[in-house]
Amino acid sequence: MKKRISILLAVLLVAATLLSACGGGGGASKDSKGDGANALAVCIGPDPETIDPALNSAVDGASMIIHGFETLVTIGKDGEIVPGQAESYTTSDDGLVWTFKLREDLKWSDGTPLTAEDFVYSWKRGVDPATAAPYAELFNVIKGYEEAAEGNLDALGVKAVDDTTFEVTLAQASPYFIQLAAFPTYSPVKKETIEENGETWATKPETYIGNGAFNVTEWVPGEYILLEKNPNYWNADTVKLDSIKFVLMEDPNAVLSAYEKGDILCAKDVPAQEIPKLREREDWHLDDLLGTYYISFMTQKAPFDNPKVRKALSLAIDREHIANVVMQGTYGPASNFVGHGLLDADGKTHFVDNSPEFIDITKHDENLEEAKNLLAEAGYPNGEGLETLEYLTNDASYHRPVAEALQQMWGELGIKLEINVVEWSVFTPTRRNGDYQIARNGWICDYNDPSSMLDLLASTNGNNDGQYSNPEFDEQMEIARTSSDQNVRFEAMHKAEQIAMDDAAIAPVAYYKDFYLLSDKVEGFFHLPLGYFNFINASVK
Repeated sequence: MKKRISILLAVLLVAATLLSACGGGGGASKDSKGDGANALAVCIGPDPETIDPALNSAVDGASMIIHGFETLVTIGKDGEIVPGQAESYTTSDDGLVWTFKLREDLKWSDGTPLTAEDFVYSWKRGVDPATAAPYAELFNVIKGYEEAAEGNLDALGVKAVDDTTFEVTLAQASPYFIQLAAFPTYSPVKKETIEENGETWATKPETYIGNGAFNVTEWVPGEYILLEKNPNYWNADTVKLDSIKFVLMEDPNAVLSAYEKGDILCAKDVPAQEIPKLREREDWHLDDLLGTYYISFMTQKAPFDNPKVRKALSLAIDREHIANVVMQGTYGPASNFVGHGLLDADGKTHFVDNSPEFIDITKHDENLEEAKNLLAEAGYPNGEGLETLEYLTNDASYHRPVAEALQQMWGELGIKLEINVVEWSVFTPTRRNGDYQIARNGWICDYNDPSSMLDLLASTNGNNDGQYSNPEFDEQMEIARTSSDQNVRFEAMHKAEQIAMDDAAIAPVAYYKDFYLLSDKVEGFFHLPLGYFNFINASVK
């Protein structure tokens, strides 16, 4: 027997990822169609690496994608699950079979019909090894994922019962599957446009066909991406804006200048040196995020294939100084990888509060002495024998000042550090490809479960930028994935974090917050702990 569930009653406790920066090269251009009275111009990031829902893994890209695409269910301003392309859903008593009822007469932005088969194609594409989606593992809760990930796509437990009925069979009951269904990677994409245009489909307005409230009509790299209201969107009558212009800028000084001149009405990531003045203003916003700013080590290459070297560098970081001085108190010092806000098995207490404090951030002097001893044990006393190390970062937000602070802190170990600052569009693929020694990193959770953080360190995860691999860690995360017992799941995740921190798989630095400027002319906007900027129902007064 099936139980009927109203999507409006399902509550999502969200968290948020990743890695967003407001930086891009150009300025707030005024010569496009997106400058009318009912238009909104904002800067939430630079040129995105991609806005293909299956390939994107950055928060700025996700914020753009949610305006052009809509998932089965979406996230409301209070973190609740609300209807999207599906008007309702049912689940079987054992929680394994989910049946989504799509709205009648759904359409793509080009006016062609959108059916349940489009979701079947899109979810299989997300798993297809030929797609190489960094988020492919987010589909691992679905039955047949392992076979599909090896190329047998028909094994994936998704099917179109009819044009408006989409059925999903899970491998095990998942407490967070409905949250995944709202994640941008789960968006439908149009098969025909992808097959006709290949990898370039998501780079040109004429082929970037979506199903969301807006559709891309202009794209000038380094300048802006313009989205105009999609008349074929099922809920178009509620969309107040005629257009949204995502202005793409790399220089935070240029971002602030554009905001002060009124060329943009929202500015994400402003110059660090201006924060003491800006934070006193009414248009300054500082929002909690569920995520961690951390450092990746390329663990498959010397010297970072040695956990003692990784742990030495991690312990030498003065996290209180970075969070409170360099980051001016906008972030919090991190002792763990899984930070505040992610709930534990009881659904009430925080995971981090039930974990050991892996790094005592109040004892930097003692940590530094231990770091020196570890480096000596690894064969590099006082840094001797280590060549100059390279730290990869981009030049937005606090990233350069943090790099310079690390340069000084690691210098106390006798380590010389060269800082390699690259543009955002170069930074993310370089890091993902492993072409670095040490790199700035960060993650904002995709759903409120510690696995959203910890899965990053699984051997097969496409976002495991440090290529960390430990079978014991993977075993615990597999238990967390497959067990239906919440206590067993969370015990396994606590063990997994302990293993990763003992290995110094990464070096947590600070717990994320988002800071931005928002004009009081903007109404109906909301910002989620996922890090998404949502202007879908915004208006300009």
